[in-house]
Amino acid sequence: MFDILVIDDPAAATVALEPVRSRLLAELAAPASAATLATRVGLARQKVNYHLRALEAHGLVRLAEERKWGGLTERLLVASAASYVVSPSAMGPVAVDPDREVDRLSASYLIALGARVVREVGDLVRRATQSGKRLATLAVDTEVRFRSAAERAAFSDELAAAVAGLVSRYHDESAPGGRAHRLVIVAHPLPQKSEPKEPS
Repeated sequence: MFDILVIDDPAAATVALEPVRSRLLAELAAPASAATLATRVGLARQKVNYHLRALEAHGLVRLAEERKWGGLTERLLVASAASYVVSPSAMGPVAVDPDREVDRLSASYLIALGARVVREVGDLVRRATQSGKRLATLAVDTEVRFRSAAERAAFSDELAAAVAGLVSRYHDESAPGGRAHRLVIVAHPLPQKSEPKEPS
């Protein structure tokens, strides 16, 4: 089972996002039969089988094992991944693209960058898995609380200068056997947690 499976096929995305099928994917963290799932989700076994066939056809679930019961065979299915994310490429020509964004300081541009990361890394993970290789990546995730907008601006200037210095030091356009990497640094306000409502 993958930790995360990136869905880039529009048909597979449609199947995965259908509410009943999404619920079945969540229930299939561990192998289960159609009969077991039918009891859990409150649907007829035939209906569950119909949805499972669609999920299996798109590689979202796979056969875990088969059990023989007299003359019958019980199929146990399991989700192909612990979690799923839909790649922007599943949207085809209307998918967000940072090359089409104009304002590089806008939230739209930041979203477009995030979408490109999902699309590119999802494709790289798929290729690495097919070739049996590990994909080398680097991620930094932290929080910083600024005292003022002025300090936030100063931080941005220092960070940009530091990154520019590192890039100029290590970037070699003509290195034989070298491989280009994409470096994306973003910052956005953290979503505010909603305060719990007091009982009336």
